[in-house]
Amino acid sequence: MDNKNISMVDIARMAGVSIATVSRVLNKNGRYSAETEKKVLQVVEKYNYAINPNAQGLRTNRTKTIGIIIPDITNEYFSHIVRSVESSVIPLGYNVFVCDSNENVDYEAFHIASLQSKGVEGIIYISARTSVDEVSTEFTVPVVYIDRRPGVEFNYVSSDNEMGGFLATQELIKKGCRKIAIIHDVNSYSTVNKRIQGYLNALKKYGAEVDDSRIVPCRVSYEDARQAVKKLISDGVEFDGVFCTTDTMALGALRGLKESGKKVPKDVKLVGFDGITHTEISDPPISTVVQDTEQLGKRSVDVLMDLINNNANKVHEYTIPVALSVRGSTG
Repeated sequence: MDNKNISMVDIARMAGVSIATVSRVLNKNGRYSAETEKKVLQVVEKYNYAINPNAQGLRTNRTKTIGIIIPDITNEYFSHIVRSVESSVIPLGYNVFVCDSNENVDYEAFHIASLQSKGVEGIIYISARTSVDEVSTEFTVPVVYIDRRPGVEFNYVSSDNEMGGFLATQELIKKGCRKIAIIHDVNSYSTVNKRIQGYLNALKKYGAEVDDSRIVPCRVSYEDARQAVKKLISDGVEFDGVFCTTDTMALGALRGLKESGKKVPKDVKLVGFDGITHTEISDPPISTVVQDTEQLGKRSVDVLMDLINNNANKVHEYTIPVALSVRGSTG
């Protein structure tokens, strides 16, 4: 038999077991006897069969692969994190499976199962869930949660979102704003809650007015933010500054302000959050809180490698500093 063309069907026939049993043995997932495992692996080694690019994986249990699950590959912020993760693991001889959940928890569950069936050694996970307690027991490999905190006792790497919310609001206050609206993600992610808290902290520190009518939940989309700011104006809500908890929403808000006849920054000043490229080339360029995606990706890889190689039970937590980039939207 040609070694290059051997399949799981051939292995099952030669080992005298079912294809499903071969799959369980190769993926080390499920129940099977030591005798069955020995039969399957004898055939595997005889014909040099491998279920992944690293042919030694079956013997060493080191596949040299990890997975990363992100909510939206089209979002520049998340794609920059993926790039940082890849550039960090490639020198270590690892490959990366990238999975896009499209903010869908069912897709996430599928990706979790798929990655583990592929034999990844660990997973970096940006979850669309506000809590992952219900799925954390499904993991059979080390996991590092990044950006969004899914619970308390987890390995977690995130930006300093509360400080970012404070810096954004402080910038508006220092530029003369006193009636500041916030347009925030409708989802109750830890990142969102921290940014809102930073906003409230700044208002309190500087004695600025807190008005619930200026606290506006919104889906993270250009169009929804555009409509949200236009509704504030049509409803007669007074505001002279806007903090959007993502740059995508800030771009939409900028458009909505212009369509409503408001000049930025003369009439209303605007700050976003993330530091994506489009905020630099908008008219005017948007002041924004910049997240260090390179460090977020690199540190998450550092934590994952430590869990894989040294101590799978150790709990890490890191907060990456943010910086305010002041541009034309705040004058």
